Amino acid sequence: MIWRIVPVSYWAVVWFIRFLMFLYIRGPDVSGLENVPKTGGIILVSNHLNNADPCVIPGVAHRRIITMAKKEMFRWPVISLLFRFIGAFPVDRQSADLGALRQAQQVVNDGLALLMFPEGTRSRDRQLHAGFSGTSLIAYRTGAPIVPIAITGTESIPWPWLFVRPFIGPRVTVRFGKPFYPPKVERVTSAAAKAATEDIMLHIAELLPESNRGEYRERVRALQPSGSVPAGAAQEAR
Repeated sequence: MIWRIVPVSYWAVVWFIRFLMFLYIRGPDVSGLENVPKTGGIILVSNHLNNADPCVIPGVAHRRIITMAKKEMFRWPVISLLFRFIGAFPVDRQSADLGALRQAQQVVNDGLALLMFPEGTRSRDRQLHAGFSGTSLIAYRTGAPIVPIAITGTESIPWPWLFVRPFIGPRVTVRFGKPFYPPKVERVTSAAAKAATEDIMLHIAELLPESNRGEYRERVRALQPSGSVPAGAAQEAR
């Protein structure tokens, strides 16, 4: 598999991404990196606001991350080359892409960090929407911990004009939550996978500012003890 032979090119691309972030966005403000296990297979799950997200998240992390990205991104000449250099692999969002799911499972079994966007596509209204069950199925099949991520600010990146306006880009924040596992079940059914997916989305929603939680806003609010400070409150106040 390609991700097994590209560690050198991976870090070269990551440093290039970090240079671009320095030029074209403010921040990124990163918190919770200590929650990311340093070794072993893990699944990183994030909300999705911009095509830059699959680059920004590996750019702020301290360990190698393999990204499952929509197949359309592999048709863009420069982006496709960068993605292949970092070992990313495509997924067909229009079908049950069993091949991509098998690759994702193998990434985790190989002890690497897998990045997935459970919503399956960018959120056009900046709100968190329901996720698909592929992530929870991989978590059940591998037994790997899940690390939730909340990213904000990338929705304001003005492609492609950003590249002619350095140092005045949007402020981007990335928050990593604590690892968790899907609920234990005797058998992984479609109902169990759906419930686990909802649990994943709730963990992401808790890290987001309240204004970005979408259909999970009230459910997160109901889970918070009375008088507590919401997890994303400080970020929203910026």
